[in-house]
Amino acid sequence: MQKIKEIIVVEGKDDTKKILRAVNADTFETNGSALSSADIERLKKLQQKRGLIVFTDPDFNGERIRKMISTAIPGVKHAFINRNEGIPDIAGGSLGVEHATPATILAALKHVYTQETDSRDDIFSTADLRKVRLINDDHARLRREKIGDILGIGYGNGKQLLKRLNLFQITKQQFEEAVVKLNQEENNE
Repeated sequence: MQKIKEIIVVEGKDDTKKILRAVNADTFETNGSALSSADIERLKKLQQKRGLIVFTDPDFNGERIRKMISTAIPGVKHAFINRNEGIPDIAGGSLGVEHATPATILAALKHVYTQETDSRDDIFSTADLRKVRLINDDHARLRREKIGDILGIGYGNGKQLLKRLNLFQITKQQFEEAVVKLNQEENNE
């Protein structure tokens, strides 16, 4: 079983159990969407010692935790599952990492993104998103969800997607290839 050097930040014990079925890793459980200043300080120390991979649920609370950590601790890594990969088996359950298969978890951990804030020449703009109908289009929300899945950066509204494309240093070529794939998928539906 693959050993992960970094600490994987998850929301709860069920996420930890599922992660451990896929890889050998240490986790830090946030136990919900509220992170205390003590939690942030612990995470900062862990980032310095071993590094962090934020692997939260593909929902509002998961994104909230991801944003809190990213803001407080530059350079953390991010792993994402698609929303449809975290759907519970029983009705009424909550969307989350604990419902992903070990293969899905492994795939997400193989495609980890490091958040960078360096300046680059190929920064994305709202015009780039508008041109490929990811904003200001009747189907933009669904297209953003699909492109986030293809790129492995999760779903975001227009502003969040733009920020993620730049922070995770998605190249113009990667973006263009993802758009081609998205358009092919839509044509096949």
